[in-house]
Amino acid sequence: MFTRDIFIDLGTDNTLVGIKGKGIVMREPSVVAYDVRNDAVRAVGSAAKEMIGRTPGSIVAVKPIKGGVIADFDVTEAMLRKFIKEALRGSLFSRSRVMICVPSGVTEVESRAIFDAASHAGAYEVDLIEVPLAAAIGAGIDVSESAGAMVVDIGGGTTEVAVIALGDIVTAQSTRAGGDGCDEAIVNFIRKKHNLLIGDRTAEQIKINLASALEYEDEGTMEVKGRNLVDGLPKNIEVSAADVREAIYDQLFLIVDTIRSTFEKTPPELAADIIDKGIVLTGGGAKLRNIDKLIEAETGMKVKVANNPLDCVALGIGKKIETNLTFDTYVFKRGNKYR
Repeated sequence: MFTRDIFIDLGTDNTLVGIKGKGIVMREPSVVAYDVRNDAVRAVGSAAKEMIGRTPGSIVAVKPIKGGVIADFDVTEAMLRKFIKEALRGSLFSRSRVMICVPSGVTEVESRAIFDAASHAGAYEVDLIEVPLAAAIGAGIDVSESAGAMVVDIGGGTTEVAVIALGDIVTAQSTRAGGDGCDEAIVNFIRKKHNLLIGDRTAEQIKINLASALEYEDEGTMEVKGRNLVDGLPKNIEVSAADVREAIYDQLFLIVDTIRSTFEKTPPELAADIIDKGIVLTGGGAKLRNIDKLIEAETGMKVKVANNPLDCVALGIGKKIETNLTFDTYVFKRGNKYR
């Protein structure tokens, strides 16, 4: 009676939290700012993201999720506690059952880290669902069919490619290419070409404004401010869309190569289904201009970007929690061992 079911898309860049019957109720950056002198959390989410690159030495703003898995357990626990508390604010429900997404092929150690973080943050029961499966459900794919479907989830830390049939993942691969990799590539490109040092937030803004997988009409430029590495003084430069495309080239083709490699390992019958149905793109990276056209050109298969790709994983977990929340597998209950 006093338990509420919560679903969480624990992403490298953003965390989405939803409640059964209400849908997504919170969307926050996966960032925590804490005081290194006493380990006290100063800010979580949007407030913490604003501090990146602007904090004094005593305060550190970090992303505790790397590649979809926990890199800093204590910070992740603090972040989840804050998000769960905010989601249940004003509610009479005192306990929460939580379903969280994890990367495909996650190890037992990584699974237990997520269990522990969620349970210590206040969850009474915890269940896991793999990211590609949740993304496929959220994109509207009928995963229960025997026909194969390929989904490519391009996230902040990783890109996951999976072939799904009969409600489960048949084959899957992931690569450390995604939004964060593109940001880092832009930083490195501008440093090498212009001797200018910029921050991650500036690189992210350049990506949003100019990045594309192929040329597009009315390509623009953007004025970028940073520190000149030659004399250490402030400097302004103009960055073009062609520059950004050159910077992120390697990241995009890591994704293409992972799709090819996954397809090579797909059983022939399912491969035929994928050729007929095409590939579905989800995740924030699916919003990159012309990335569907690039993948089509390189693979020869139809490619479709899902509706609302950024929310597909969270929506998929929400659908799963609405229809089949049994907590029979990979469950942690307080006072009990893992089973």
